Amino acid sequence: MGAYRADDDYDYLFKVVLIGDSGVGKSNLLSRFTKNEFSLESKSTIGVEFATRSITIEDKVVKAQIWDTAGQERYRAVTSAYYRGAVGALLVYDATRHVTFENIERWLKELRDHTDGSIVIMLLGNKSDLRHLRAVLTEDAKAFAEKEKTYFMETSALESLNVESAFTEVLTQIYHVVSKKALEGGNIQATLPKGQMINVGSKDDVSAIKKGGCC
Repeated sequence: MGAYRADDDYDYLFKVVLIGDSGVGKSNLLSRFTKNEFSLESKSTIGVEFATRSITIEDKVVKAQIWDTAGQERYRAVTSAYYRGAVGALLVYDATRHVTFENIERWLKELRDHTDGSIVIMLLGNKSDLRHLRAVLTEDAKAFAEKEKTYFMETSALESLNVESAFTEVLTQIYHVVSKKALEGGNIQATLPKGQMINVGSKDDVSAIKKGGCC
């Protein structure tokens, strides 16, 4: 059969959310990882979108369902549906706009208020290709990540720098958390075994977000 696998042929399904201010590049990170595409035309995501991609971790096929929503305040009312069932998060700021880094603390609090304590979090400093415009020092972001016990990477969706690594690292760490809980016999939300899906959010969740994100 070769390397081809049907879209529903996977061992684990993990929901990962992208959060951060509007315009930091969340949608381009998503499209770069799932479709290897980048758009120079910046347009705000309305409501919510998600895309999927499967990767292999330790001989298991892990399907990531990655959710992306707009960072504007008016979408805040839909956070519970957006975060529900998430086992990983990419917390994104724009390395050329310091205010987006300042807001990370607020995003992190919201994330932790709405998710399980075992969620895997990666802080991402995007647009690292714009070196001459850098406003956030790598050392400062690294120190924040260490303080908050999150992972950290700098990425460029434009140059495809570290995008694959960031998503793969998050999914690998989630897999390790899930495997450990399974070994301990814990009651875990994740997909154990194949065929039992994590609660990645129903169509009602998506509808609620889109409805809430409109007008």
